Amino acid sequence: MVLHPHLKNDYYCNTMKKPFLLFLMIWPAILPAQEKKRARDYGVVIGVMRPGPLNSITDVAGVKVGHTTLIKGDSVRTGVTAILPHGGNIFQEKVPAAVYVGNGFGKLAGSTQVNELGNIETPIVLTNTLGVPTAMNALIGYTMQQSGNENAQSVNAVVGETNDGYLNDIRGRHVKEEDVIAAVGNARGGPVEEGVAGAGTGTICFGFKGGIGTASRKLPASLGGYTVGVLVQSNFGGALQVDGVPVGEQLKKFDFSDRLLQDVDGSCMIVVATDAPLDHRNLLRLAKRAMLGLGKTGGIASNGSGDYVIAFSVAEGLRIPHSGQSSTVSQTLLQNDAVSPLFMAVIEATEEAIINSLFTARHTTGRNGRQMEALPLNKVIPILQQHNSIRP
Repeated sequence: MVLHPHLKNDYYCNTMKKPFLLFLMIWPAILPAQEKKRARDYGVVIGVMRPGPLNSITDVAGVKVGHTTLIKGDSVRTGVTAILPHGGNIFQEKVPAAVYVGNGFGKLAGSTQVNELGNIETPIVLTNTLGVPTAMNALIGYTMQQSGNENAQSVNAVVGETNDGYLNDIRGRHVKEEDVIAAVGNARGGPVEEGVAGAGTGTICFGFKGGIGTASRKLPASLGGYTVGVLVQSNFGGALQVDGVPVGEQLKKFDFSDRLLQDVDGSCMIVVATDAPLDHRNLLRLAKRAMLGLGKTGGIASNGSGDYVIAFSVAEGLRIPHSGQSSTVSQTLLQNDAVSPLFMAVIEATEEAIINSLFTARHTTGRNGRQMEALPLNKVIPILQQHNSIRP
């Protein structure tokens, strides 16, 4: 159990000698004054596998994440999130990758070449729907200007999106190339800012404020010790479940609850990183399982939702040189029989990343004065307590 620093002294002085049940009873009253934390900080432990040290996509060695958050005036609520598979020249040292389409109502630039050649050669950028062309231009320019790429005449920029037009003046196309370059440039390892940040600034999930979320799982040494990390841009609908608890139903806020379409459309971008030695074929299999994680949160991949998974491996020995010296390659790959633990890991990490995107988001006012409430944790936590889903 993790407490906000300003609560620690009072808690240890006044409640350590009392039954834990008493603390659970007063917890809802404390929540409104408390800074929002991630799901595990409230005792919500999703799945059975252990997370990495940061419970983040950056637990996968070498992976970096950067944001540009655009909040301007009363109508601009958008941004850019960049994910770098490694800190070198990705065009010259491509990584094996795959894209799985859960539902294709979206604009994932570069996806066909990723699946045709089985690799990624640029940073992965997430933004809003109408920002995709701008982000592509920025990534192309960024790549061609890198040392060693002077002769590049084709660049497959990978850009994903969700539509943030409810809270954001999306038609104003406020994302500029310099915003994309800034997100790539400030990408770092370590903790990742979640909630209302980067490409998640204007998103909505299950009728509440969505955003960026991340999580990871680390396999035990007996299963290879590999790490799977996930980052999501949540902007979709359904009937919210938290660790299997029907939270959306109990809050009486879920899609089709009044037989009308409510907040069901949107999209979800899911980026999966691993250090397991997987080629395109098994990365595609891994990506498919991430959609099961989305389903466990209650998402339904509706008709109007673009739900995509981009999976890549940073494993040593699997990088693909842009100009190989040999016409053949020799690689060490994980056998099919050894990938099931990774499947379980990506399902759990995706589920938790989505829940983290909701727990860390905050109430947002946007275009035309529209309001989007953050997930009301003062109501959600008691529901989870009733279902014995809060761990001390």
